[in-house]
Amino acid sequence: MTERQAHKNKNTAKTREERLKAALKANMGKRKAQARARATDNDKTVPNKNEKE
Repeated sequence: MTERQAHKNKNTAKTREERLKAALKANMGKRKAQARARATDNDKTVPNKNEKE
């Protein structure tokens, strides 16, 4: 492998790592938002113990 190819492979690996990191961060953000939405939905549908039916 030439020096130029080795440098290109390092850059490619770095950009791939950055893309994966960004995708993971976005995915975690979506999952947290879904979890928050589910938590608020459950709070609305489940009556409190203190409330009379």
